[in-house]
Amino acid sequence: MEKIINGVSRFRREHYLQNQARFEELAAKKQKPIALFITCADSRIDPNLITGTEPGDLFIIRNAGNIVPPHGSPIGGESATVEYAIEVLGIRNIIVCGHSQCGAMGAILDSHNLDELPAVRGWFSNAEATRRIMQQKYPDMSGNDRIVAGTEENVLVQMNNLSTHPCVAARLASGELRVFGWYYDIGAGRVLQFDQREGQFFDLNGEVHAASPLPIRSTMRGAAHLV
Repeated sequence: MEKIINGVSRFRREHYLQNQARFEELAAKKQKPIALFITCADSRIDPNLITGTEPGDLFIIRNAGNIVPPHGSPIGGESATVEYAIEVLGIRNIIVCGHSQCGAMGAILDSHNLDELPAVRGWFSNAEATRRIMQQKYPDMSGNDRIVAGTEENVLVQMNNLSTHPCVAARLASGELRVFGWYYDIGAGRVLQFDQREGQFFDLNGEVHAASPLPIRSTMRGAAHLV
């Protein structure tokens, strides 16, 4: 805690004073984020750092496994936040971002015994499609390749889950909303973006490839995706 408390003091003493006008502007106006950013709760991920954005730019959902329960699941924070982002804040871009070395994906794919973690077990049921896709499409894959493929698949599954929410479906149908799938490689500092034309993830190179609002098919690697 000492590091955290000292950081707060340093923020107030240095960063805030250097940018006081900007913070006062943020406080005086309603928020107007560029995008809804859905990612894992993993402490190694900093959405603003990897996107070069500032306070006020991103509306963020974080949870274990960057999961979005489909419409019809018990109403929780994710559904409410998605709805608020679209209907109240008017956000027209959504990014679903998975990451390398994801512990949640390891647990989901390997069916870890979660008897002592009933809340976690229930939460991971929202990624059951990911587990089954991996079993069906990649039965012989192992090691880190399996985790990478599973993480990418899970991004696409959660994007599909997003499209079941009425507010998302309506905006997709009218062309007012774009959904993006990302994979963040922590060690390499790379962000890959799903390209619906190729059905794969490629280095994000300045081009924009929204993977919506079209139906599900299979990738060249055999994975489900929006294309």
